Amino acid sequence: MGARGPRPLPEGVLRLRGSPRADLNRAPPKPPLEPPPKPGWLGEAAGLAWDELVPRLMQMKVLSKIDGNALARYCELWVEWQTALAFVRKHGSTYPIKDGNQKIKSLGQFPQVAQIHKLSLALTRLECEFGLTPSARTRINVPMSGEPEEVDEFATRPSPSGYFAGG
Repeated sequence: MGARGPRPLPEGVLRLRGSPRADLNRAPPKPPLEPPPKPGWLGEAAGLAWDELVPRLMQMKVLSKIDGNALARYCELWVEWQTALAFVRKHGSTYPIKDGNQKIKSLGQFPQVAQIHKLSLALTRLECEFGLTPSARTRINVPMSGEPEEVDEFATRPSPSGYFAGG
């Protein structure tokens, strides 16, 4: 079963709010920000997606060497999604099912329609992990090099009800 509730707040935000949870993870992993090597098993189209994404993720300062496998999976799933989508665009989402007299009795859905849906869910999850959606980027807090970590004034202000106290 997946994680429940909202995603955890960064340690820095919890610390500024005075939360006792700020010290739960005393040694969070901080892998060096460096591009992972492109896997040799990556298909040609997935390799092109990799070449486009790596510089963008490095610029966002969210990619490290350890993220290579997740990024490679994302690139391969992206290509599968595009292939299934191209099929549905060309052939439509349904096909006729005929009886013995060649009369259409119903319509069936191409398997690619379900594949598009499943791949979309998997891609969305990975996009959130890499900050590739507007909503996911609001959860990423990467300080500029040499600058201390800053937290938005709104994030540190206690809510009137205390409900969103973050701790």
